[in-house]
Amino acid sequence: MADRPLATFLRSIAANVRRVRERRGLTQEALAERAGQDLSYLQRVERGATNLSMRVLLALAMALDVPPSLLLRKARLPPAKRGRPPKKKIAGKS
Repeated sequence: MADRPLATFLRSIAANVRRVRERRGLTQEALAERAGQDLSYLQRVERGATNLSMRVLLALAMALDVPPSLLLRKARLPPAKRGRPPKKKIAGKS
């Protein structure tokens, strides 16, 4: 993206969506389903790699049960964690 202010703004939205989603204990897949969005599109939103519409912003806010203004606050994306998260161990199984 050549427009730096826009890229910074989209990264703020991305950071807020990811932060709220993780605090709610939702996977990307679960949030995409709740918001009626394609998983790959949500992944691009969370990377700050796509210019989302107000309709999508509102759908994400409703799916996360937060006011849309919360997603517009200035924030920074944490470094990306590559790969899948480790599987949770189930008690009583080896």
